[in-house]
Amino acid sequence: MDKKMKVTPWEVSGEIDYDKLIKEFGVQKIDSKILDRIKRHTKDLHFMLRRGVFFSHRDLNWLLDEYEKGNKFFLYTGRGPSGRVQLGHLQTWYFTKWLQEKFGVELWFQFTDDEKFLFTDKSYDEIQKWTHDNMLDAIAVGFDPKKTHFLVDTKHASLLYPEAIKFAKKINFSTVKAAFGFTNDYNIGQIFYTSMQAVPAIVPSILNKKNIPCLIPLAIDQDPHFRVARDVYPKLGYYKPAIVHGMFLPPLTGTGGKMSSSKESSAIFSTDSPKEVETKIRKYAFSGGRDTVEEHRKKGGNPDVDVSFQYLRMFFEPEDKKLGKIEEDYRSGKLLTGELKEYLIKKINAFLAEHQKRREIAKKEVDKFIFKM
Repeated sequence: MDKKMKVTPWEVSGEIDYDKLIKEFGVQKIDSKILDRIKRHTKDLHFMLRRGVFFSHRDLNWLLDEYEKGNKFFLYTGRGPSGRVQLGHLQTWYFTKWLQEKFGVELWFQFTDDEKFLFTDKSYDEIQKWTHDNMLDAIAVGFDPKKTHFLVDTKHASLLYPEAIKFAKKINFSTVKAAFGFTNDYNIGQIFYTSMQAVPAIVPSILNKKNIPCLIPLAIDQDPHFRVARDVYPKLGYYKPAIVHGMFLPPLTGTGGKMSSSKESSAIFSTDSPKEVETKIRKYAFSGGRDTVEEHRKKGGNPDVDVSFQYLRMFFEPEDKKLGKIEEDYRSGKLLTGELKEYLIKKINAFLAEHQKRREIAKKEVDKFIFKM
């Protein structure tokens, strides 16, 4: 396997070095001082913040300054709808839901159907099918319907496009090429696309005719879009958005990169059955255990590389004491790999059972979430 790290909005591969990404992307680590500031408002910290799963930021101190002055922010996140939603997407969305609840703020959720049409070989009609399907998962997360607005790039073009061309006019091709590695064979829609992703960060400011701060929770591979657009926001008279970056949920196979919807063996999907989850974890989840039970009992396992443990740490075991005991037992050899996998299977299936129930109900609720212009 090529271990060289590559992180772009369309490809994540190799061994991910988050400290290196912080330096390369020019972002700041979320430190204890920022966590203390957040905790003053939220009373407790989400376990993904406590454990550094959301690990870096842009302008978070500024955003909290504004919030403390009474200038309430809004949230913006999204989904490129080209296939089924998997656990890596849900990880960010459930964290976003926590932010919405704790701060009592609006969420603008962008479905980038134009992006997925431009960057994949799927037809426009197929992308529309996935857009509707992915909306069900977003609704099932439990966002407040009174404070959550879905934007679909092609459907809301009359709102988004006039602002997108203002960004496009101030971003040159050399900047895009340098940020994304584009070459001359990329289509002109791909070159333009970042301008569309920049817009939801100012939509509430446009509609309310006043500057409103924006916070974007995202996986760090999406940061380059905003790095390219950041200097344009003030030129157009708006605040730069603040961003919190999440780590990637690793693929089941533990081979670097992130969980991918395009690889069945690397991902667990929101619609997977209990049997499918069980089979995938048992068959594909990379183990940090030893070759034999005897050796494992004697030398212990390595939770740092064990995918099942990482899924518990990053998503499925919110209780620190429980996670600490699992880690201790696995390192000592008391807990076997098979037992760790069984525990994770139960946790994921219990989570998906509830999510899938809400997903069914969501089929009747799509209309109330789509922003009405």
